[in-house]
Amino acid sequence: VAIFSVGGMIGSFSVGLFVNRFGRRNSMLMSNILAFVSAVLMGFSKMAFSFEMLILGRFIIGLYSGLTTGFVPMYVGEVSPTSLRGALGTFHQLGIVVGILIAQVFGLDLIMGNESLWPLLLGFIFIPALLQCIILPFAPESPRFLLINRNEENKAKSVLKKLRGTTDVSSDLQEMKEESRQMMREKKVTIMELFRSPMYRQPILIAIVLQLSQQLSGINAVFYYSTSIFEKSGVEQPVYATIGSGVVNTAFTVVSLFVVERAGRRTLHLIGLAGMAGCAILMTIALTLLDQMPWMSYLSIVAIFGFVAFFEIGPGPIPWFIVAELFSQGPRPAAFAVAGLSNWTSNFIVGMGFQYIA
Repeated sequence: VAIFSVGGMIGSFSVGLFVNRFGRRNSMLMSNILAFVSAVLMGFSKMAFSFEMLILGRFIIGLYSGLTTGFVPMYVGEVSPTSLRGALGTFHQLGIVVGILIAQVFGLDLIMGNESLWPLLLGFIFIPALLQCIILPFAPESPRFLLINRNEENKAKSVLKKLRGTTDVSSDLQEMKEESRQMMREKKVTIMELFRSPMYRQPILIAIVLQLSQQLSGINAVFYYSTSIFEKSGVEQPVYATIGSGVVNTAFTVVSLFVVERAGRRTLHLIGLAGMAGCAILMTIALTLLDQMPWMSYLSIVAIFGFVAFFEIGPGPIPWFIVAELFSQGPRPAAFAVAGLSNWTSNFIVGMGFQYIA
């Protein structure tokens, strides 16, 4: 479990190295090489009788995940119109939870989660990577990257016309040019500069705290060890209850799509954390009193589902796209690297620590 998060930590910290040099779209394309290598290592680990291949494959797919959790929300934030940035940014989280649900279903014993087929299941990660290699070349590069980083105004204007569906993109171009002029007046923003400069210190602290609140809420402890939690709750078929939590996870991410622009980021994040805290208290009470009151098993299941639902209302999607809104083009890659490292480090701590206190 932990080696995946270690890869994520290293990958997320490397985001800025790629996006500034190769662009947002090309960085996403290049990262698929890691997915293909990981698929081969994990898919053939059993045939080679090598647990080292499995561990290395997990580490490499962690690198890939760390990179893409920076590339994707950055790209989406830069191609989206301001009025839809929150809703479209939530699609990043929706992709994650749909992937979790698909993995839970295919991981059932009667499908691929058995002794003979599990390597094939792990090797299936090449499918979304292959789809990206086919589809991404048709996607436009970020117009902000083209104009601000490459000074290619005509290309940026052409991309904006396609993205906005209109020939009048003067307001978007003017906004980007102003941002470019501001960027030219500033020196290159490094990771250390984010913490030294009064201009960036508060936004980067907000980004870090939001990422920590997401992971230290314990959501990944629920997903990593959900089956054993449901077993302790007295559920006869805990695997199916785990899939149920995946369905709830996906459903409430869709709900978040429709409310994030109306309710606001701060309000939804606070509501989500408060709801998760309440559900965690209910879960603790139910599991503690389970031996005396068997009906508490139902309350614990409701509490777990509620915990997951409140997570997707705010703490799940918001920390990923808020970084693109807090920072301009210059410091954005460094900010994504710091925010991603915070997320994956806390993910690692939760994954390692929960097994000893559960």
